Amino acid sequence: MIDNATFSSRIVSERRLIEGPVSDVQLQLINKRRHDLQRFSAERTLVMMHGATFSSASLFDVTVDGASFMDVLAQAGYDVWAVDARGYGGSSRPPEMSRAPEEGSPLVNARTAVDDFAAAVDFIRRHRDIPRVNVLGMSWGATIAGMFASAANAKLEKLILVTPLWLSSEPLRIDAGGPLGAYRIVTPRAFEAAWRGAAPEHARDKLIPDGWFETWAQATLATDPDSPYPDAIRAPSGAVQDVRAHWTAARPTYDPGSINCPVLLLSAEWDVDVSFEMAHDLFVRLASAPYKRLVEIGQGTHMVLMERNRQQAFDAVIGFLDERAVPAR
Repeated sequence: MIDNATFSSRIVSERRLIEGPVSDVQLQLINKRRHDLQRFSAERTLVMMHGATFSSASLFDVTVDGASFMDVLAQAGYDVWAVDARGYGGSSRPPEMSRAPEEGSPLVNARTAVDDFAAAVDFIRRHRDIPRVNVLGMSWGATIAGMFASAANAKLEKLILVTPLWLSSEPLRIDAGGPLGAYRIVTPRAFEAAWRGAAPEHARDKLIPDGWFETWAQATLATDPDSPYPDAIRAPSGAVQDVRAHWTAARPTYDPGSINCPVLLLSAEWDVDVSFEMAHDLFVRLASAPYKRLVEIGQGTHMVLMERNRQQAFDAVIGFLDERAVPAR
C-alpha cells in the first residue's frame, strides 16, 4: 500500500490548456512532478498519449492503492505530462459532439490526433527548454506515438508502446460493425464486462482489486461532465474508422522501420484487443531502433495499467527509462 498523503505532499500537480494546431482547438495537458524537481532534461521528461476511448486522466491518473501511474512516474523523478486530443477529456470538443452522433461523420482520426500531440510536445519542449522528450502511447495512443516518432525522430529520447494497436487479420473488438457516427456513447459499467471478459473465467473477479473499478468509473465519468447521456461518456469515432481503413485492411499508418530511438513494447498475456502476435509483428518491424525490448505482463489484459499486476508494467516502464543507452557495437 502506497501512502497517499506522502505522495500528495511530494508531487506538484497541474492542469493547463494550450493552443492546439488550429485556432479553435485547445488541448488539456496534465503535468505531475516531484516538488523538489528544479532542473528539467530530455532524459527525465515523459509525454503520454491516451487510447481510442478513454482520456489521459482516465487511463493514467486514477488514484488507486494510494497512487496513479502518473504519481508513480513523478515519484521516480520524471516530469510527466499527459495529453488529451481534441474530443477527449478536458480538451476542446468538436461542435458535432453536441449533436446526435448519427448527424456527423467520424471525428478525430489518427492524423488529427498526431497534429494535437505534436503541438503538445512542442509546447512542452519550449516550456521546459529541452530538445527532446520520452513518449509513451497506449493502445490507439501507441499509434499516435508511433506516427509521431516516425516523423520526428529528432524530438525523441525513447519510445514506449503499451498494448499497441497494430495490423490484424481478424476483426477487432472496438469495431462492432455497422455505420459510424461522429462519436460513440460509452458506459463504464458496460465496459467492465468486456474488460473482465478478456481474462479466463476463474481470474475475472480478482483481475481488478476491490474498489478499483468503482474509483476508475467515477473518474472516467468526470472526464466528460457535459455528456447528455446518463452515466456515459462520448468518445470520437475516428479511431474506429482507422481500424477499418488501416489496421484490418493491411494499411499501417506509419513505418516502424523509420523509428530510430530505443523502443519498449509492453504486451499483456490476456489482451484480446492487441494479441501477442500483433505486438510481436510490430516489434520485429522496429528494425532501426538502436535497441528494443518486448515485455509481456502475465495475467493482464489490454487495461493492464489499472489491474492488480500493474506494478510489473510500471517497473518495466521506469526501468527502461532509467537505464543508460546501450553502447553501439
